[in-house]
Amino acid sequence: MDVNAAVAAAAAIAGLCTGVIAVLTFRWSEREQARPTRSSLRPDVNAVLPPGVDTVLSVLRSSAVVLDESDSVVKASSAAYALGLVRGGKLAVDPMLHMARDTRRDGEIRQVELDLPRRGTGRGEALAVSARVAPLGSRLVLLLVEDLTEARRIEAVRRDFVANVSHELKTPTGALSLLSEAVMDASDDPEAVTRFAGRMQIEATRLTNLVQELIDLSRVQNDDPLEDAEPVRVDELVAEAIDRTRHAASTKNITMAAGGAADLHIWGNRGQLAAALGNLVENAVNYSPARTRVGIAARRVSAPGGDLIEIAVTDQGIGISEKDRERVFERFYRVDPARSRATGGTGLGLAIVKHVAASHGGEVTVWSSEGQGSTFTLRLPEAAPRGRSTAATPDDGVDEDDGGPHETTAREPIPAPEVLP
Repeated sequence: MDVNAAVAAAAAIAGLCTGVIAVLTFRWSEREQARPTRSSLRPDVNAVLPPGVDTVLSVLRSSAVVLDESDSVVKASSAAYALGLVRGGKLAVDPMLHMARDTRRDGEIRQVELDLPRRGTGRGEALAVSARVAPLGSRLVLLLVEDLTEARRIEAVRRDFVANVSHELKTPTGALSLLSEAVMDASDDPEAVTRFAGRMQIEATRLTNLVQELIDLSRVQNDDPLEDAEPVRVDELVAEAIDRTRHAASTKNITMAAGGAADLHIWGNRGQLAAALGNLVENAVNYSPARTRVGIAARRVSAPGGDLIEIAVTDQGIGISEKDRERVFERFYRVDPARSRATGGTGLGLAIVKHVAASHGGEVTVWSSEGQGSTFTLRLPEAAPRGRSTAATPDDGVDEDDGGPHETTAREPIPAPEVLP
Protein backbone atom coordinates (compact mmCIF):
# COMPACT_ATOMS: atom_id res chain seq x y z
CA MET A 1 0.00 0.00 0.00
CA ASP A 2 2.83 2.35 0.81
CA VAL A 3 4.34 1.75 -2.62
CA ASN A 4 1.02 2.35 -4.41
CA ALA A 5 0.47 5.53 -2.44
CA ALA A 6 3.91 6.79 -3.37
CA VAL A 7 3.29 6.10 -7.05
CA ALA A 8 -0.08 7.85 -6.91
CA ALA A 9 1.47 10.88 -5.20
CA ALA A 10 4.24 11.05 -7.80
CA ALA A 11 1.69 10.84 -10.61
CA ALA A 12 -0.36 13.62 -9.03
CA ILE A 13 2.69 15.84 -8.70
CA ALA A 14 3.68 15.15 -12.32
CA GLY A 15 0.18 15.98 -13.51
CA LEU A 16 0.17 19.19 -11.50
CA CYS A 17 3.52 20.25 -13.02
CA THR A 18 2.26 19.43 -16.49
CA GLY A 19 -0.82 21.55 -15.94
CA VAL A 20 1.22 24.49 -14.67
CA ILE A 21 3.56 24.26 -17.66
CA ALA A 22 0.59 24.11 -20.05
CA VAL A 23 -1.00 27.19 -18.47
CA LEU A 24 2.27 29.13 -18.62
CA THR A 25 2.81 28.10 -22.24
CA PHE A 26 -0.72 29.20 -23.17
CA ARG A 27 -0.24 32.57 -21.47
CA TRP A 28 3.14 33.08 -23.19
CA SER A 29 1.59 32.19 -26.58
CA GLU A 30 -1.20 34.73 -26.05
CA ARG A 31 1.35 37.39 -25.11
CA GLU A 32 3.42 36.70 -28.22
CA GLN A 33 0.35 36.90 -30.45
CA ALA A 34 -0.64 40.21 -28.88
CA ARG A 35 2.86 41.72 -29.30
CA PRO A 36 2.90 44.45 -31.99
CA THR A 37 4.66 43.82 -35.30
CA ARG A 38 5.86 46.20 -38.00
CA SER A 39 3.15 45.26 -40.42
CA SER A 40 0.29 45.29 -37.94
CA LEU A 41 0.25 46.48 -34.35
CA ARG A 42 -2.92 44.55 -33.58
CA PRO A 43 -4.11 41.06 -34.58
CA ASP A 44 -7.48 42.50 -35.52
CA VAL A 45 -6.05 45.26 -37.75
CA ASN A 46 -8.22 44.32 -40.71
CA ALA A 47 -11.27 44.66 -38.51
CA VAL A 48 -10.13 48.08 -37.20
CA LEU A 49 -9.10 49.69 -40.49
CA PRO A 50 -11.77 50.60 -43.05
CA PRO A 51 -11.92 48.22 -46.03
CA GLY A 52 -9.20 48.83 -48.61
CA VAL A 53 -7.13 51.19 -46.44
CA ASP A 54 -4.55 48.53 -45.61
CA THR A 55 -3.92 47.91 -49.32
CA VAL A 56 -3.68 51.61 -50.14
CA LEU A 57 -1.18 52.27 -47.34
CA SER A 58 1.04 49.40 -48.49
CA VAL A 59 1.61 51.02 -51.92
CA LEU A 60 2.23 54.58 -50.76
CA ARG A 61 5.76 55.95 -51.15
CA SER A 62 5.35 58.07 -48.03
CA SER A 63 5.79 56.65 -44.54
CA ALA A 64 2.33 55.86 -43.11
CA VAL A 65 1.15 55.60 -39.50
CA VAL A 66 -2.43 54.99 -38.31
CA LEU A 67 -3.33 56.00 -34.74
CA ASP A 68 -6.45 55.08 -32.75
CA GLU A 69 -8.32 57.20 -30.20
CA SER A 70 -5.79 56.34 -27.46
CA ASP A 71 -2.80 57.42 -29.63
CA SER A 72 -1.72 53.79 -30.03
CA VAL A 73 -0.27 52.78 -33.39
CA VAL A 74 -2.72 50.55 -35.24
CA LYS A 75 -0.57 50.20 -38.35
CA ALA A 76 2.79 51.54 -39.47
CA SER A 77 4.79 51.00 -42.64
CA SER A 78 8.37 49.76 -42.65
CA ALA A 79 9.52 53.19 -43.80
CA ALA A 80 7.99 54.73 -40.67
CA TYR A 81 10.10 52.43 -38.50
CA ALA A 82 13.19 53.18 -40.60
CA LEU A 83 12.72 56.92 -40.04
CA GLY A 84 12.30 56.36 -36.30
CA LEU A 85 8.73 57.63 -36.21
CA VAL A 86 7.36 54.62 -34.28
CA ARG A 87 8.95 53.09 -31.18
CA GLY A 88 7.37 50.58 -28.83
CA GLY A 89 3.97 50.86 -30.45
CA LYS A 90 3.83 54.63 -29.96
CA LEU A 91 4.44 57.65 -32.19
CA ALA A 92 7.87 58.92 -31.10
CA VAL A 93 7.73 62.44 -32.57
CA ASP A 94 5.93 64.82 -30.22
CA PRO A 95 5.00 67.54 -32.79
CA MET A 96 3.35 64.90 -34.97
CA LEU A 97 1.54 63.44 -31.97
CA HIS A 98 0.14 66.87 -31.06
CA MET A 99 -1.00 67.34 -34.66
CA ALA A 100 -2.77 63.99 -34.57
CA ARG A 101 -4.61 64.90 -31.37
CA ASP A 102 -5.71 68.27 -32.77
CA THR A 103 -6.94 66.62 -35.97
CA ARG A 104 -8.86 63.98 -33.99
CA ARG A 105 -10.51 66.77 -32.00
CA ASP A 106 -11.63 69.08 -34.85
CA GLY A 107 -11.30 66.91 -37.98
CA GLU A 108 -9.08 69.40 -39.84
CA ILE A 109 -6.21 68.27 -42.09
CA ARG A 110 -2.83 69.63 -40.98
CA GLN A 111 0.60 69.75 -42.60
CA VAL A 112 4.00 70.84 -41.29
CA GLU A 113 7.69 70.50 -42.22
CA LEU A 114 10.06 69.34 -39.49
CA ASP A 115 13.77 68.63 -39.00
CA LEU A 116 14.29 65.36 -37.15
CA PRO A 117 17.57 63.96 -35.76
CA ARG A 118 18.88 60.90 -37.58
CA ARG A 119 18.78 57.65 -35.65
CA GLY A 120 22.05 55.95 -34.79
CA THR A 121 24.31 58.08 -37.00
CA GLY A 122 25.98 60.12 -34.30
CA ARG A 123 26.05 63.06 -36.71
CA GLY A 124 24.43 66.44 -36.37
CA GLU A 125 22.71 66.19 -39.73
CA ALA A 126 18.94 66.65 -39.59
CA LEU A 127 16.33 64.66 -41.47
CA ALA A 128 13.95 67.02 -43.28
CA VAL A 129 10.39 65.66 -43.49
CA SER A 130 6.93 66.86 -44.43
CA ALA A 131 4.15 65.51 -42.18
CA ARG A 132 0.45 65.52 -43.12
CA VAL A 133 -2.30 64.41 -40.71
CA ALA A 134 -5.90 63.64 -41.72
CA PRO A 135 -8.87 61.92 -40.06
CA LEU A 136 -9.52 58.32 -41.12
CA GLY A 137 -13.07 57.40 -40.26
CA SER A 138 -14.58 58.40 -36.94
CA ARG A 139 -11.90 57.06 -34.57
CA LEU A 140 -8.63 56.78 -36.50
CA VAL A 141 -6.05 59.34 -37.65
CA LEU A 142 -3.73 58.87 -40.63
CA LEU A 143 -0.20 60.34 -40.62
CA LEU A 144 1.78 60.52 -43.88
CA VAL A 145 5.44 61.54 -43.70
CA GLU A 146 7.60 62.28 -46.75
CA ASP A 147 11.40 62.48 -46.58
CA LEU A 148 12.53 65.80 -48.10
CA THR A 149 16.23 65.52 -47.22
CA GLU A 150 17.48 64.67 -50.71
CA ALA A 151 15.18 67.21 -52.36
CA ARG A 152 16.50 69.95 -50.06
CA ARG A 153 20.09 68.95 -50.78
CA ILE A 154 19.49 69.11 -54.53
CA GLU A 155 17.76 72.47 -54.15
CA ALA A 156 20.71 73.80 -52.15
CA VAL A 157 23.14 72.62 -54.83
CA ARG A 158 21.02 74.22 -57.55
CA ARG A 159 20.75 77.47 -55.60
CA ASP A 160 24.51 77.61 -55.02
CA PHE A 161 25.12 76.85 -58.68
CA VAL A 162 22.86 79.68 -59.85
CA ALA A 163 24.49 82.08 -57.38
CA ASN A 164 27.97 81.10 -58.54
CA VAL A 165 27.05 81.38 -62.22
CA SER A 166 25.51 84.80 -61.63
CA HIS A 167 28.65 85.97 -59.84
CA GLU A 168 30.99 84.60 -62.50
CA LEU A 169 28.98 86.16 -65.33
CA LYS A 170 28.70 89.48 -63.54
CA THR A 171 32.48 89.96 -63.32
CA PRO A 172 33.36 89.96 -67.06
CA THR A 173 30.13 91.67 -68.13
CA GLY A 174 30.69 94.43 -65.58
CA ALA A 175 34.28 94.82 -66.74
CA LEU A 176 33.14 95.06 -70.38
CA SER A 177 30.64 97.76 -69.44
CA LEU A 178 33.27 99.85 -67.63
CA LEU A 179 35.84 99.37 -70.39
CA SER A 180 33.38 100.44 -73.06
CA GLU A 181 32.72 103.65 -71.12
CA ALA A 182 36.47 104.20 -70.81
CA VAL A 183 36.88 103.77 -74.58
CA MET A 184 34.20 106.38 -75.22
CA ASP A 185 35.82 108.85 -72.81
CA ALA A 186 39.25 108.31 -74.37
CA SER A 187 38.12 108.64 -77.97
CA ASP A 188 40.77 111.31 -78.62
CA ASP A 189 43.60 109.17 -77.16
CA PRO A 190 44.46 106.33 -79.57
CA GLU A 191 46.91 104.74 -77.14
CA ALA A 192 44.30 104.54 -74.37
CA VAL A 193 41.70 103.19 -76.80
CA THR A 194 44.11 100.44 -77.85
CA ARG A 195 44.84 99.55 -74.22
CA PHE A 196 41.17 99.44 -73.23
CA ALA A 197 40.26 97.47 -76.34
CA GLY A 198 42.86 94.86 -75.40
CA ARG A 199 41.33 94.54 -71.95
CA MET A 200 37.87 94.22 -73.50
CA GLN A 201 39.14 91.38 -75.65
CA ILE A 202 40.51 89.58 -72.59
CA GLU A 203 37.20 89.92 -70.70
CA ALA A 204 35.23 88.86 -73.77
CA THR A 205 37.41 85.73 -74.08
CA ARG A 206 36.90 84.96 -70.40
CA LEU A 207 33.14 85.33 -70.80
CA THR A 208 33.16 83.08 -73.88
CA ASN A 209 35.17 80.42 -72.06
CA LEU A 210 32.81 80.51 -69.08
CA VAL A 211 29.72 80.10 -71.24
CA GLN A 212 31.37 77.27 -73.19
CA GLU A 213 32.36 75.42 -70.04
CA LEU A 214 28.84 75.80 -68.66
CA ILE A 215 27.56 74.22 -71.88
CA ASP A 216 30.16 71.45 -71.63
CA LEU A 217 29.27 70.75 -67.99
CA SER A 218 25.57 70.59 -68.79
CA ARG A 219 26.27 68.23 -71.69
CA VAL A 220 28.38 65.76 -69.72
CA GLN A 221 25.81 65.73 -66.90
CA ASN A 222 22.81 65.08 -69.14
CA ASP A 223 24.15 63.06 -72.06
CA ASP A 224 24.93 59.35 -72.08
CA PRO A 225 28.51 59.09 -73.36
CA LEU A 226 28.09 55.43 -74.25
CA GLU A 227 25.48 56.17 -76.91
CA ASP A 228 28.22 57.34 -79.30
CA ALA A 229 31.02 55.32 -77.71
CA GLU A 230 33.96 54.02 -79.72
CA PRO A 231 37.52 52.86 -79.09
CA VAL A 232 39.62 56.02 -78.72
CA ARG A 233 43.40 55.98 -79.04
CA VAL A 234 45.07 57.43 -75.97
CA ASP A 235 48.06 58.81 -77.91
CA GLU A 236 45.67 60.82 -80.10
CA LEU A 237 44.01 62.30 -77.01
CA VAL A 238 47.40 63.21 -75.58
CA ALA A 239 48.54 64.83 -78.84
CA GLU A 240 45.31 66.83 -79.04
CA ALA A 241 45.68 68.04 -75.44
CA ILE A 242 49.28 69.13 -76.10
CA ASP A 243 48.28 71.00 -79.26
CA ARG A 244 45.56 72.77 -77.31
CA THR A 245 48.08 74.18 -74.81
CA ARG A 246 51.17 74.48 -76.99
CA HIS A 247 50.93 78.27 -77.40
CA ALA A 248 50.42 78.94 -73.67
CA ALA A 249 53.28 76.58 -72.83
CA SER A 250 55.68 78.17 -75.30
CA THR A 251 54.84 81.63 -73.95
CA LYS A 252 56.01 80.50 -70.48
CA ASN A 253 58.88 78.34 -71.81
CA ILE A 254 57.25 75.23 -70.35
CA THR A 255 58.49 71.91 -71.72
CA MET A 256 55.68 69.54 -72.77
CA ALA A 257 56.53 65.84 -72.60
CA ALA A 258 54.58 62.65 -73.35
CA GLY A 259 55.42 58.99 -72.83
CA GLY A 260 54.28 55.63 -71.55
CA ALA A 261 52.88 52.57 -73.28
CA ALA A 262 51.73 52.76 -76.91
CA ASP A 263 48.63 51.41 -78.64
CA LEU A 264 46.27 51.98 -75.69
CA HIS A 265 42.55 52.47 -76.25
CA ILE A 266 39.68 53.77 -74.13
CA TRP A 267 36.02 53.02 -74.80
CA GLY A 268 33.89 56.17 -74.71
CA ASN A 269 32.87 59.46 -76.25
CA ARG A 270 35.88 60.95 -78.01
CA GLY A 271 34.80 64.58 -77.57
CA GLN A 272 34.23 64.26 -73.82
CA LEU A 273 37.46 62.34 -73.25
CA ALA A 274 39.44 64.94 -75.21
CA ALA A 275 37.84 67.77 -73.20
CA ALA A 276 38.65 66.06 -69.88
CA LEU A 277 42.30 65.40 -70.68
CA GLY A 278 42.64 68.84 -72.27
CA ASN A 279 41.37 70.47 -69.07
CA LEU A 280 43.96 68.60 -66.98
CA VAL A 281 46.84 69.59 -69.27
CA GLU A 282 45.62 73.19 -69.50
CA ASN A 283 45.46 73.46 -65.71
CA ALA A 284 48.97 72.04 -65.43
CA VAL A 285 50.30 74.70 -67.79
CA ASN A 286 48.35 77.56 -66.23
CA TYR A 287 49.48 76.76 -62.67
CA SER A 288 53.11 76.03 -63.51
CA PRO A 289 55.85 78.68 -63.30
CA ALA A 290 57.96 79.54 -66.31
CA ARG A 291 60.74 77.20 -67.50
CA THR A 292 59.28 74.10 -65.83
CA ARG A 293 58.04 70.78 -67.20
CA VAL A 294 54.58 69.24 -67.73
CA GLY A 295 54.44 65.51 -68.41
CA ILE A 296 51.65 63.25 -69.71
CA ALA A 297 52.12 59.49 -69.38
CA ALA A 298 49.79 56.56 -70.05
CA ARG A 299 49.95 52.91 -69.07
CA ARG A 300 47.80 49.82 -68.58
CA VAL A 301 47.14 48.57 -65.04
CA SER A 302 45.42 45.42 -63.84
CA ALA A 303 42.15 45.62 -61.91
CA PRO A 304 39.65 42.99 -60.65
CA GLY A 305 36.95 44.05 -63.13
CA GLY A 306 39.28 44.31 -66.12
CA ASP A 307 42.33 46.27 -67.21
CA LEU A 308 42.32 50.04 -66.78
CA ILE A 309 44.13 52.77 -68.66
CA GLU A 310 45.91 55.29 -66.44
CA ILE A 311 46.71 58.74 -67.84
CA ALA A 312 48.74 60.89 -65.47
CA VAL A 313 49.35 64.62 -65.92
CA THR A 314 52.23 65.91 -63.79
CA ASP A 315 53.38 69.49 -63.28
CA GLN A 316 55.95 71.34 -61.18
CA GLY A 317 53.58 74.08 -60.12
CA ILE A 318 52.46 75.62 -56.86
CA GLY A 319 50.81 72.44 -55.57
CA ILE A 320 47.57 72.03 -53.64
CA SER A 321 47.16 72.00 -49.87
CA GLU A 322 45.58 69.01 -48.16
CA LYS A 323 42.40 70.89 -47.23
CA ASP A 324 41.93 72.08 -50.81
CA ARG A 325 42.55 68.64 -52.34
CA GLU A 326 39.15 67.43 -51.13
CA ARG A 327 37.33 70.26 -52.93
CA VAL A 328 39.23 70.87 -56.17
CA PHE A 329 36.62 68.92 -58.17
CA GLU A 330 33.72 71.07 -56.93
CA ARG A 331 32.15 73.46 -59.40
CA PHE A 332 33.56 77.01 -59.25
CA TYR A 333 36.01 76.09 -56.49
CA ARG A 334 39.42 77.70 -56.90
CA VAL A 335 42.52 76.99 -54.84
CA ASP A 336 43.86 80.49 -55.56
CA PRO A 337 41.04 82.77 -56.82
CA ALA A 338 43.38 85.63 -57.67
CA ARG A 339 45.64 83.40 -59.76
CA SER A 340 42.64 81.72 -61.42
CA ARG A 341 41.28 85.06 -62.56
CA ALA A 342 44.71 86.08 -63.82
CA THR A 343 44.91 82.90 -65.92
CA GLY A 344 41.28 83.06 -67.03
CA GLY A 345 40.20 80.03 -65.01
CA THR A 346 36.47 79.49 -64.45
CA GLY A 347 36.56 76.83 -61.73
CA LEU A 348 34.61 74.37 -63.91
CA GLY A 349 37.41 72.48 -65.63
CA LEU A 350 38.02 69.85 -62.94
CA ALA A 351 34.27 69.43 -62.35
CA ILE A 352 33.93 68.50 -66.03
CA VAL A 353 36.82 66.03 -65.70
CA LYS A 354 35.15 64.39 -62.70
CA HIS A 355 31.80 63.99 -64.50
CA VAL A 356 33.42 62.62 -67.65
CA ALA A 357 35.44 60.06 -65.66
CA ALA A 358 32.39 58.93 -63.66
CA SER A 359 30.12 58.65 -66.72
CA HIS A 360 32.75 56.48 -68.44
CA GLY A 361 33.02 54.12 -65.48
CA GLY A 362 36.31 55.51 -64.18
CA GLU A 363 37.67 58.03 -61.72
CA VAL A 364 40.07 60.93 -61.38
CA THR A 365 42.43 61.33 -58.42
CA VAL A 366 44.99 63.91 -57.37
CA TRP A 367 48.34 63.79 -55.60
CA SER A 368 49.97 67.06 -54.68
CA SER A 369 52.58 68.63 -52.48
CA GLU A 370 52.74 72.36 -51.90
CA GLY A 371 55.67 73.91 -53.71
CA GLN A 372 56.53 70.71 -55.57
CA GLY A 373 53.68 70.19 -58.00
CA SER A 374 50.65 68.00 -58.63
CA THR A 375 49.71 64.82 -60.48
CA PHE A 376 46.15 64.28 -61.72
CA THR A 377 45.42 60.70 -62.79
CA LEU A 378 42.55 59.55 -64.99
CA ARG A 379 41.66 55.86 -64.69
CA LEU A 380 39.28 54.55 -67.36
CA PRO A 381 38.29 51.07 -68.59
CA GLU A 382 40.38 49.79 -71.47
CA ALA A 383 38.82 49.07 -74.86
CA ALA A 384 40.18 46.71 -77.47
CA PRO A 385 41.22 48.47 -80.70
CA ARG A 386 39.32 47.63 -83.86
CA GLY A 387 40.23 44.20 -85.18
CA ARG A 388 41.65 42.96 -81.86
CA SER A 389 39.93 41.48 -78.83
CA THR A 390 41.17 42.17 -75.33
CA ALA A 391 40.40 38.55 -74.42
CA ALA A 392 42.74 37.35 -77.16
CA THR A 393 45.65 39.46 -75.96
CA PRO A 394 45.92 39.18 -72.20
CA ASP A 395 48.56 41.11 -70.33
CA ASP A 396 51.45 38.68 -70.57
CA GLY A 397 54.06 40.96 -69.06
CA VAL A 398 55.35 42.31 -72.39
CA ASP A 399 55.38 46.07 -72.55
CA GLU A 400 54.06 47.29 -75.88
CA ASP A 401 56.27 50.35 -76.06
CA ASP A 402 59.60 48.52 -76.30
CA GLY A 403 58.66 44.90 -76.97
CA GLY A 404 60.83 43.63 -74.11
CA PRO A 405 59.78 41.61 -71.06
CA HIS A 406 58.45 43.81 -68.31
CA GLU A 407 56.26 43.09 -65.29
CA THR A 408 53.31 45.45 -65.08
CA THR A 409 51.54 46.04 -61.77
CA ALA A 410 49.11 48.64 -60.44
CA ARG A 411 51.83 50.19 -58.26
CA GLU A 412 54.51 50.41 -60.92
CA PRO A 413 55.82 53.93 -61.59
CA ILE A 414 54.74 55.40 -64.91
CA PRO A 415 57.62 55.44 -67.42
CA ALA A 416 59.41 58.76 -67.78
CA PRO A 417 57.89 60.85 -70.59
CA GLU A 418 59.85 61.68 -73.70
CA VAL A 419 60.27 65.38 -74.50
CA LEU A 420 58.33 66.41 -77.57
CA PRO A 421 59.87 68.74 -80.14
